Amino acid sequence: MFSSAWNFVKRHKKKFIFTGAVVGGVYLVGKYAQKKFREIQEREATEYIAQARRQFHFESNQRTCNMTVLSMLPALKEAIVTQLNSESLTTLLKTKPANKLEIWEDLKIISFTRTIVAVYSTCMLVVLLRVQLNIIGGYLYLDNSVGKSTTTLLAPPDVQQQYLSSIQHLLGDGLTELITVVKKAVQNSLGSVSLKETWSLLELEQQLNWIRAEVEASSTRSLSWYLLADDENALVDQACGLTENDVLTIKLLNETRDMLDSPDFNVVLKACLNRGFSRLCDNLAEFFRPPPGDSAPSSAPDSLSAVSLPLAKIIPIINGQINTICSETPSHFVQDLLMNDQVKEFAANVYESFSTPQELQK
Repeated sequence: MFSSAWNFVKRHKKKFIFTGAVVGGVYLVGKYAQKKFREIQEREATEYIAQARRQFHFESNQRTCNMTVLSMLPALKEAIVTQLNSESLTTLLKTKPANKLEIWEDLKIISFTRTIVAVYSTCMLVVLLRVQLNIIGGYLYLDNSVGKSTTTLLAPPDVQQQYLSSIQHLLGDGLTELITVVKKAVQNSLGSVSLKETWSLLELEQQLNWIRAEVEASSTRSLSWYLLADDENALVDQACGLTENDVLTIKLLNETRDMLDSPDFNVVLKACLNRGFSRLCDNLAEFFRPPPGDSAPSSAPDSLSAVSLPLAKIIPIINGQINTICSETPSHFVQDLLMNDQVKEFAANVYESFSTPQELQK
């Protein structure tokens, strides 16, 4: 029996060797596949955790952006009111001066100028801080990433402070230039308009649109100039020297300038301005409602033209809008800007760009 079995093995030796090799190979392939599968699972888990961590950091950063905007609004309001002080004129009018008409004319120009400037500068503040804080946020994420290849920080605390101080341009020289441009447009549009002339809400909105069109069409600089100085020497001055931190600050400022000059930024800023002026008109509409008991229904299509007010009565209404626009207490005006979908998407793109390791961007 053993002899016949041995003969059978010898006759089919090659088949046994081949089968053994196949079985062994299948076993090794299976072990290799299991190992690779575990590696893929571990890598996917690591990537998921990293993505969740980055998402959490991004959302936290956006809340910081919102709080920073609200905290900056009082300073912006003060800067505007300081340069366009209508309160001194209204106080003077109460004394019944001889040049009353002249003072009213000045009040007309200043009131419209400061409200329009408030809309522009608040929109600019919202979008600028979204850019700056998401650039910083992206670099902070990389600085705190697990497994970071170097110990060199992309955004040390001193650099953050120097970089974010560049917001002073919008509150200083940028605001002064914006006021000059807007005031000229207001003067051209309203300078010859009588205080007795009456306007409906639609006519007032048309006047605001004309002024806005002149501001954005006739400006010798792009709107982004008001947000950040574009002169190279100014960037160096803002960086306060030539230390290593200053070089990093200048780098951040140049990256910000690139973002502000991008088509996407201009689209987002324009969307904010459209929403801002729309919200301003919504606020003004409250003063153009027909009196209670009026036969004209407020929901009628022509209701926006049903009530007209003399310009002398519109001026105080316009003058007071800065208190709503630049309110540190969340108002519909500011909330509309902070919650704007285009602003959110743009912020996410900025953060994504600056929180991705450079080797992955190549």
